[in-house]
Amino acid sequence: MGGYMSYQNLDIWQLAKQSSIEIHTMTLNTLPKFELYEQGSQIRRSSKSVRSTIVEGYGRREYKQDFVLRLTYALASNDETIDHLDTLRETGTLTDETLYASLHENLTHLGKKLNLFIQAVRQGHRSSK
Repeated sequence: MGGYMSYQNLDIWQLAKQSSIEIHTMTLNTLPKFELYEQGSQIRRSSKSVRSTIVEGYGRREYKQDFVLRLTYALASNDETIDHLDTLRETGTLTDETLYASLHENLTHLGKKLNLFIQAVRQGHRSSK
């Protein structure tokens, strides 16, 4: 890759990618079949939206307002993913407490990183990871 900067170099994208894979796997491996399509597809969609929206924003990073807007959408999708995860736990659909705690912690960490990244972009530190 050399010195070429790509969205793949961003910590936030790497964390979002990791989270989307973990969420995808969790829905397929641990949710009861009847929830795979209902709550399962909702949480998969919101978690994948985080990473794709970061990519979309990065492609428009020359336009700071657009970049900030897309990153804000990514943050909202991440919050939505956390809410779906909480719902799965509260309804007794996801019963593995250790898995829940791990996913929740990763999503919360990603949310904090996204917040900091948005602030950095707003302040114009474009090289910020």
